[in-house]
Amino acid sequence: MNYSISARTAYAVSCVSRGFQTYSTSTKTVGGRRIWQMSITEVNNLMESGGITPLELVQACTERIKLYDDHVNAFVEISEKDKVRKLAEQSGKRIRDGNKKGPLDGIPIAIKDNFCTSELKTTCASAMLKDFQSPFNATVVELLINSGAIILGKTNMDEFGMGSETIHSHFGKTRNPYHIQDLKDGARIAGGSSGGSAASVASGMCFAALGSDTGGSVRLPASYCGVVGFKPSYGRCSRWGLVAYANSLDTVGILARTVEDARLVYNVLSIYDEKDTTSIPSEIFQQDSSHIPICADNLTNIRVGVPETNFSLLVFEKSCKIDWQSYFVSELDTTIVTLWNKAIDYLNRRGATIIPVSCPSTQYALPAYYILAPAEASSNLARYDGIRYGSRCDNVTETDETLYVATRDEGFGEEVKRRIILGTYTLTEGSYLNCFLQAQKVRQLIQTDFDAVFTKANPLNGLHHTDKKAPDGVDVLITPVTISTAPKITEVTNTEGRNAVEAYVNDVMTIPASLAGIPAISIPFGISPKDGYPVGLQLLAQYGDEQRLLHVASILEEGSDINT
Repeated sequence: MNYSISARTAYAVSCVSRGFQTYSTSTKTVGGRRIWQMSITEVNNLMESGGITPLELVQACTERIKLYDDHVNAFVEISEKDKVRKLAEQSGKRIRDGNKKGPLDGIPIAIKDNFCTSELKTTCASAMLKDFQSPFNATVVELLINSGAIILGKTNMDEFGMGSETIHSHFGKTRNPYHIQDLKDGARIAGGSSGGSAASVASGMCFAALGSDTGGSVRLPASYCGVVGFKPSYGRCSRWGLVAYANSLDTVGILARTVEDARLVYNVLSIYDEKDTTSIPSEIFQQDSSHIPICADNLTNIRVGVPETNFSLLVFEKSCKIDWQSYFVSELDTTIVTLWNKAIDYLNRRGATIIPVSCPSTQYALPAYYILAPAEASSNLARYDGIRYGSRCDNVTETDETLYVATRDEGFGEEVKRRIILGTYTLTEGSYLNCFLQAQKVRQLIQTDFDAVFTKANPLNGLHHTDKKAPDGVDVLITPVTISTAPKITEVTNTEGRNAVEAYVNDVMTIPASLAGIPAISIPFGISPKDGYPVGLQLLAQYGDEQRLLHVASILEEGSDINT
């Protein structure tokens, strides 16, 4: 069989093969590569030509899980073996009979443990929900099942989504699988809170995974693990069946090996759901007919914005050259700045026009987020008291008040308790006006900043605002995702040398898009020469402009130097 590997796919493969390549398995190879290294697009072509079967995909992924998950700790529960095998065989028959359901038919996919699943427990990586089995599937899970996707299991996460490192889990820490030799001594974080989903994709344990993104929980681990992490516009994918952390911020996210793989999953999930009151009708997302069309192979007519003040950490000098001079604080690694500049130059060479833009309010995004998100969390998690919801403490036989306190103290981890206390404080009478309402105003300012820099109008502003475009605006913004490569686990768990709140700064690049509800995607773009770990870059677009965002992301993906 003649089998060619595109440059884009070869780049993606390196994300999952580096560090694992010396640990070969008996899995079938095609074109000199193993099944678990391939993209969804590739295996689709092979399944349709008869070169591979869904059962072989499942076997390849389960073998990876068996070999490495004891070290990586990406999964908290695996689907029943016979059930998965039966689904794979049914998918194979559909494909042979010409009745394939779509591009995800027969594709092994993992689900973050805060999405409800009727056949697997949904614990949110918390002792509070250790025995919870949902009677229904989340809408997005049901859509995947109906598309023929095979659910392999549930992935690890920070408890209730509260964290950026996947170290706050009842099931233990998830380790970054990018370099297999580091998993024991010198293991690094996978990022969070969707760390298990990112690690499962990066290590070849599945072909894609669902995550949730509240303040960067898909994009951050994607950057650390060297995979693609996509957060659609808020309300584009149904949240029904996603256990809430912060309702106004929680967004269904996708982790995959390539941008095209993320697009395939997104196309299945981006359906209006009347069960979700925050779901936006599809007609709202229709492209403005007067907007500049997308050129398939280049970025002609695409305007890329570079924030002059980048999320309070970076300031660019205006220059007619691409090699922007930068000023930054010590938290932002110079390697990331170098790759950022390289990406800007690459996009320019591919036809994009580079425009400096101003987003002055984003410098307040981090403190605003850590007022709003914990406030919503304290309200959402109040239901877990051992009486209405949650596992009950067995060692208390006295008053209901004592039962309530003991149950929550036993069921919640330290980080969740910290955020509940913080959120409860900001909602008290004395702090509500000074903290919560002020943070809401900052959030609106951030949304206004983004609306002012994008050429396309925000469709949520109403029909009477659709003519209000920025004539000198941009189509996408490009920024870093993280301030460094993945830290070592020992560095982030050192309680003597690190304040627990210091971890919150990891989200500084990703939070603005979450507060504004706009789509954003993390693309692996290079390897740090300092430690050999991947660095991702982030693209952001106007609300509802996912297809343009994914187009620019696919072009940027081709320019990655991750193989060098």
